Amino acid sequence: MANMAKTALITGILGQDGPYLAKLLLSKGYKVYGMVRRYSNPNFENLEYLDLTNKIDYMEGDMTDESSLYNVIRVLRPTEVYNLAAQSFVGGSWEMAKLTTEVNSLGVVFLLNGIKLFSPRTKFYQASTSEMFGLSNTNGYQDEKTPFHPRSPYAISKVHAYWTTINFRESFGLFTTNGILFNHESPIRGIQFVTRKISDGVAKIKLGLEKKLYLGNLETMRDWGFAGDYVEAMYLMLQQEKPDDYVVGTGENHTVKEFVKLAFRYGGIPDWEKYVVIDPRFKRPAEVYELKAKADKVTKALGWKPKVSFDELVKTMVEADLKRYGRVSKSR
Repeated sequence: MANMAKTALITGILGQDGPYLAKLLLSKGYKVYGMVRRYSNPNFENLEYLDLTNKIDYMEGDMTDESSLYNVIRVLRPTEVYNLAAQSFVGGSWEMAKLTTEVNSLGVVFLLNGIKLFSPRTKFYQASTSEMFGLSNTNGYQDEKTPFHPRSPYAISKVHAYWTTINFRESFGLFTTNGILFNHESPIRGIQFVTRKISDGVAKIKLGLEKKLYLGNLETMRDWGFAGDYVEAMYLMLQQEKPDDYVVGTGENHTVKEFVKLAFRYGGIPDWEKYVVIDPRFKRPAEVYELKAKADKVTKALGWKPKVSFDELVKTMVEADLKRYGRVSKSR
């Protein structure tokens, strides 16, 4: 099939990864469809940030509605499906355990059943997560062989989806693959996630819009990369002859405190301690203390490596938020 004829369906098109992936696929000649929920008021801000809003076609569908997902697959019969839709805020998953499970676990069952019934040649990518590892590690890192020990309703729902993806591959011969992605961020990361909360907070403090930044555990360690790099790994997974599962990360980790220090430095604010308040409300019932990827497999098999460093990532996010609020200040 010629590249121009390829079609891709991206669920979760309005989130962080969807726009970066859409941009990549459009550059490769794909026709891109983004799935948006029926009866909702879609927020196209992230797509607008990358100037993509009018370059994508939209299909109505809901991850909790089996018949709507069947309909989307039956109508489109896409070359590739990238399932990025999720209730992905870990902290909120305890309060929204039912919704988290319905969207993240059952939604995958519905999508894969739709592919099996109406478009069995479609290649399927499942957005899995390093949160599935929880407390588990292999000599201080996590790779494809590290056992799962999920510590939140979000992580539990993702473990279910991970095995469902493998089960459809083994049971029905579908091309299904899991990308076990470690934390990846960008200027369009949701404001409730700690990295964007930090960059947003620094910008507000710098411009006199806020006095303090309220955070939870500063000692938690994460393997942080740039979302724009990680979508390339997603794409590469679906271009292989055989489906497989891959860990994607940078191989280095940093504390939340390191992220905070850098962000304040790039915001031109000395003495970050004056502005940061530890708020017990933001501590999780069950914490995952340290995640660090060993991504040898994705490097060897797919030739993928992260391009954006931790420093560059923090700098880009802070600068983007300063620019956003700078515009707001001027328009007042």
